Amino acid sequence: MRDEILRRALISLPQLLLMSFITFMFIDLAPGDVLAKYRFDPRISSETVRQIEQKYHFDKPVLVQYGYWLGRLARFDLGYSFSREAPVASVIAERLFNTFLMSFFSIIFTWLVAIPLGIYAAVHQYSWGDRIMSFVSYFGMSLPGFFLALLLMYLIYLCKDVPVIGAIPIGGMISTDYENLSFFGKIADRAAHLILPVVVLTVGALAGLQRISRGNMLEELRKQYIVTARAKGLPEQKVIYGHALRNAINPLITLFGFEFSALLSGAALLEIIINWPGLGSLMLAAVRSQDTFLVMGSMLMGGVMLILGNLIADILLLVVDPRVRKG
Repeated sequence: MRDEILRRALISLPQLLLMSFITFMFIDLAPGDVLAKYRFDPRISSETVRQIEQKYHFDKPVLVQYGYWLGRLARFDLGYSFSREAPVASVIAERLFNTFLMSFFSIIFTWLVAIPLGIYAAVHQYSWGDRIMSFVSYFGMSLPGFFLALLLMYLIYLCKDVPVIGAIPIGGMISTDYENLSFFGKIADRAAHLILPVVVLTVGALAGLQRISRGNMLEELRKQYIVTARAKGLPEQKVIYGHALRNAINPLITLFGFEFSALLSGAALLEIIINWPGLGSLMLAAVRSQDTFLVMGSMLMGGVMLILGNLIADILLLVVDPRVRKG
């Protein structure tokens, strides 16, 4: 396992470099100027703008700029965000926890619900329960997340006089009186604000994962080793959970690697609609303002999370599937 991790790390480095190079080139090709807000500010002299250009090498060719960015990255310096007027590391760290919190709970609820539903639908194929879940899954997969968020916000507003539903916040991450709340009151307030975004993210992810788990289980249940296990008189629960599920779970573990990388990418449109201060909306704002270093820092973090997610998926496969270890 140690050799596999080392091999992955050696392969991942060129991938990250290629991703960063392509991103840097696209930012340079895009119209606009990262220092536009300084150039048109009458309070800032042209000499000051020229000093900033020289300090961050914006006056040099794009390949030279990229080389200087790599040099700063080697010193663990992500640069300065001109749109936020703060170091990129501190800007990303400020939003990191917010997006992680929302996405983490979404993934937990998705997997806790989707896998059992997929198993039930496969075992009871073509039953009324399977048909209902298939309809709900197709509906959830075809419904855009931002539209579902708007719909739920409208429904919560209509039910504002209902004791439980009306108490669900429809925007933001904390209430206006958050600082005056007790410790447990602050936890409850954050939990209440998490309900809407977590439900929206879970519905879309749940629909797809439930269909995949159902399809994998159906494929395994039709194989000869399952027929043989049943012919030997093994209990149905052992056949399903001890044999079929162990083999059907492998593709889902691979899928988990990609979902793990999405922890930090967030849902940009959803964050904008519900005014959630996360990395997705930050990334969109950075691209619009052509904030080179902030875009590069966000891209780099997303790439690292993608590689870590795939690595975690490979390690989990080594743990749950002996055939992978022997291969």
